Amino acid sequence: MGFNLLEGCVSIWFGWEDQSVALFGFGIDSLVEVASAALIFWRFHLDADRTGLDTSKRERLAIRSIGIMLLLLAGVTTVGSVLQLLSHRHPGTTIPGILVSIVSLVVMFLLWRGKTRTAVALDSRAMKSDAACSLACMQLSSVIFIGSMLFWWSPRLWWVDAVTAIVISGLIAREGWSGFRISLKPDFSGGCGCGHEG
Repeated sequence: MGFNLLEGCVSIWFGWEDQSVALFGFGIDSLVEVASAALIFWRFHLDADRTGLDTSKRERLAIRSIGIMLLLLAGVTTVGSVLQLLSHRHPGTTIPGILVSIVSLVVMFLLWRGKTRTAVALDSRAMKSDAACSLACMQLSSVIFIGSMLFWWSPRLWWVDAVTAIVISGLIAREGWSGFRISLKPDFSGGCGCGHEG
């Protein structure tokens, strides 16, 4: 949570300063990951307190909340990207995007691997959803890195940042919709079935 909070604030600041919708959207996504981690903490903290509340209901609420946050983020980022394309705006530099994406790729890979193992051990759909957030962040970091490198290589590609942000929005929306759809299933049990995935 601490890393994502720092990553989010740095990305938002550089995205705002350099007028990079892609980097700004990436920063907001990092804050969504903080909220996701907080929901996971809440879900397992209640288990530790043995409050007697239904585990599957907590799992369902956590997954649905994460999905809604991701869908909202995707929508806002898409609108910002389209406005950037229409106004022909572009970031002043892409160096921050390159640096942030490299650090994020390394850290998110380690987090994703640890969360995936934990999801398998606990058979938790909510933990698996949180691990998927980290995987999505890795995908976003890759997109940011490629987009930033392209613009750095050729500033005439002024539209790359906005298109990168739209690709990011698509990845975020896919992950958000997947979690939200799972939470609506009437036979949802809370488990992720991870134990059967080898």
